[in-house]
Amino acid sequence: MSGRVMVIGVGNPLRGDDGVGPAAVEALRGRVPDGTVLTVSDGEPARMLDLWRGVDTVVVVEALRAQPARPGELHTLTAADAASRAAATASTHALGLGECLALAEALGQLPQRLVVHAMEVADVELGAPLSGAVRSALPGLVDRVAASVRQAHGPNNEQ
Repeated sequence: MSGRVMVIGVGNPLRGDDGVGPAAVEALRGRVPDGTVLTVSDGEPARMLDLWRGVDTVVVVEALRAQPARPGELHTLTAADAASRAAATASTHALGLGECLALAEALGQLPQRLVVHAMEVADVELGAPLSGAVRSALPGLVDRVAASVRQAHGPNNEQ
């Protein structure tokens, strides 16, 4: 695919492990092909839809809570996978990615391709830093996101 590619790091860096999405976006700077849009969001559905309007491929980096918690565990999901897992896992945000994707689908505003790279988290307390488990798993998450971006840009954009 040769269209626009965007990475959205969802989360709040002031809430511990919830900052994994923005941390991943920061770590991607200089590691993805030119023209890749790197941005962060609080995950509010209307803002997410506005961010990805006109973008062909969207890679979302998100923190999620699962029971039982396995902080640092990585998941790669399609849009359909993410929507179907909404009941079993929880976003760290009031309205999760599942609700955002449902709204986008209902409005006909899903991008052509959307992939979600999520990391299970535990500590989302205000003022907390990223936990040790999340910091340790962050390089693997960044590698996965970078690979998705390179794939979206096509074989001629290896970096």
